[in-house]
Amino acid sequence: MLTKTVKSLGLAMGLLACSLPLYAKNNVVVVATGGTIAGAGASSANSATYTAAKVPVDTLINAVPQIKDLANVTGIQALQIASESITDKELLEIARQVNELVKKPSVNGVVITHGTDTLEETAFFLNLVVHTDKPIVLVGSMRPSTALSADGPLNLYSAVALAASDDAKNKGVMVLMNDSIFAARDVTKGINIHTNAFVSQWGALGTLVEGKPYWFRQSAKRHTNASEFNIENIKGDALPTVQIVYGSDSMLPDAYEAYAKAGAKAIINAGTGNGSVPKYIVPTLQNLHDKNGIQIIRSSRVAQGFVLRDAEQPDSKYGWVAAHDLNPQKARLLAALALTKTNDTKEIQRMFWQY
Repeated sequence: MLTKTVKSLGLAMGLLACSLPLYAKNNVVVVATGGTIAGAGASSANSATYTAAKVPVDTLINAVPQIKDLANVTGIQALQIASESITDKELLEIARQVNELVKKPSVNGVVITHGTDTLEETAFFLNLVVHTDKPIVLVGSMRPSTALSADGPLNLYSAVALAASDDAKNKGVMVLMNDSIFAARDVTKGINIHTNAFVSQWGALGTLVEGKPYWFRQSAKRHTNASEFNIENIKGDALPTVQIVYGSDSMLPDAYEAYAKAGAKAIINAGTGNGSVPKYIVPTLQNLHDKNGIQIIRSSRVAQGFVLRDAEQPDSKYGWVAAHDLNPQKARLLAALALTKTNDTKEIQRMFWQY
C-alpha cells in the first residue's frame, strides 16, 4: 500500500513538473566594438604583440558556448576599432545604439566588448547619458584571443553573467575585468601588461565567481536614470571641444594657447599633485578664461586622491573648476557634457561634485 502511494505521489509530481513553465533566461545583447578582446596575434606566444579588432562578434560569442547557459545571447557588430582611435563621434554612436537596445522590453542587459585603452571613458560616458536601470557591462581583455591563457573568454562569460543578473539592476554602468565588478565612474586602467589591469581607488563594487555576482558597495554619485544628461537630447556627431594639458616641470604656455586657437571650450589641466598650476602658467590660464571664456578645470596626473577646491590655487577667485577625484580623461567627458548645457562655472563645478 505504501509502495503504491509513493508511486502515485511520484507520478503526480512528475506530471506537475511537466506542467510548470521552464525558467526563462534573460536576453543579453553583446555589442562588439573591437579591441584586444577581438585581437589576434601571429602565434599563441604573442600576448603583447598582436593586431586588435580582428575577430567578429559572432566568433567571440561562439568561442564561449557556455554563455548560452547563462542567457539568450545575440550579437551586434557596432564598430571594429582599436579603442585608442575612438573619438566623440564613435562615443555618441555607441551611446545611441545602447540606448535603443535598453529601451526594448525584450532586452534585459547589454554587454559591450571594448578595447581596454579607453574602455573607462566609454563606460563613464554611457553612465552619464543612458537612462536605464538595466545592466550595461563593458568588458575587454589584456591578451588577444589567440594567446596562451587568453583572458577574454572568461571575461566575456562573466560579463554576460553579470548583465543577465537581476541583482545587477540600478547599479549604473559597470566594467567587468578579471572577476572584479567596477563602477564606470571610478575605474581606470592601472597597468598595461597584466590581466589585473583595472583598478579603483574606492574599491570594486563586487566580484563575480562562477557566474554569480557578490556585492560589497554601491556608487554614491549620480548616474543613468538620475543623470541630468541624456543621449536623446544630444544632437549631431560631436561634443564641445575639450582638451587636456599634462602637467610637469618646465612647462610652456603654447599648448594651452594652441588648444584655445583650435576652438577648445574647456581645458583640463592634468596638474602635478593637487592639480597644481605653475605660477608662470597662471596668467595664461587667467587670460584664456577671462577674455576667451574658456573653462579651466584642474585635475591631477596623480592616480589616487582628489583635487581640493581653492587649495594650491584660488579657484573661486579665478573662476576655475576643481575636478574632484575624476582623472583627466573622465574630466574631459564630463566637461564636454556640461558645456552642452551651460558655460556657468558654478554650475559646472556643481556637476563635478555630483557626478
